[in-house]
Amino acid sequence: MATPPPPQQGAGPYPNPYAVPPVPPVPQQGAYGTHPQPGPPGCRLCGAWPAAPATVRGHQGMIVLMRFLSLRGPFCRDCGLSTYRRMSSDTLWQGWWGPLSLFITPVTLLVNLGPRAAFRRLAPPVGGFRPPLDPGKPLWRRTPALLALVPALLVLLALPALLVIGLVAGDDEPTTLTVGQCVRNVGDWSDQQLVVAPCGSADAEYRVTRLLQPGTTCADGEYYADLKYGPNGTATNCLAPLH
Repeated sequence: MATPPPPQQGAGPYPNPYAVPPVPPVPQQGAYGTHPQPGPPGCRLCGAWPAAPATVRGHQGMIVLMRFLSLRGPFCRDCGLSTYRRMSSDTLWQGWWGPLSLFITPVTLLVNLGPRAAFRRLAPPVGGFRPPLDPGKPLWRRTPALLALVPALLVLLALPALLVIGLVAGDDEPTTLTVGQCVRNVGDWSDQQLVVAPCGSADAEYRVTRLLQPGTTCADGEYYADLKYGPNGTATNCLAPLH
């Protein structure tokens, strides 16, 4: 008896219950299963690009103690400038209150100029998950900066002012007396202040009688003028009372 042939797939009115459905194609990976590489990190505060990896620092002096502050990036241009200006402004009025802080504060402010330059070189931020920070006013236009600059400017202006005052209103050189002049003493004899006066005036008290030579002395009743009133400060004049 002959064996009937097996039913053909798709033949007849009924589908074949043993037919295996086709397997969908599997997407092929790269040769080594590579994955896309992440891009450079965005700003830590707003997520925008481009961002610079920098650290902004601050300092607080507390008489005996002190605090060193820092905030590490990356920062976009606006968030970086805002952080730099805020921390530097706080340092200008919080950083001087201690013996060592007087030296640490200027160094901190100078170190922050490096991150500031890096932020200013960046393009405007884009693509963040939130708006970037407002940079605000420049540092030199903020109140703490102005308060810190006023004493510094006063010191800088005081030095040349004191020099000019010293040159203009310095101690006058003592007048070199000559024989025949009349003087009055506005000090005492231990600290003579001889001022030349007209011999006929009521202010004249003494007359210069002679310039002493080595080995000589003034006459009885005469006074000795200080050496500073002699030629080159090396000789003494004799002063005779007029009254």
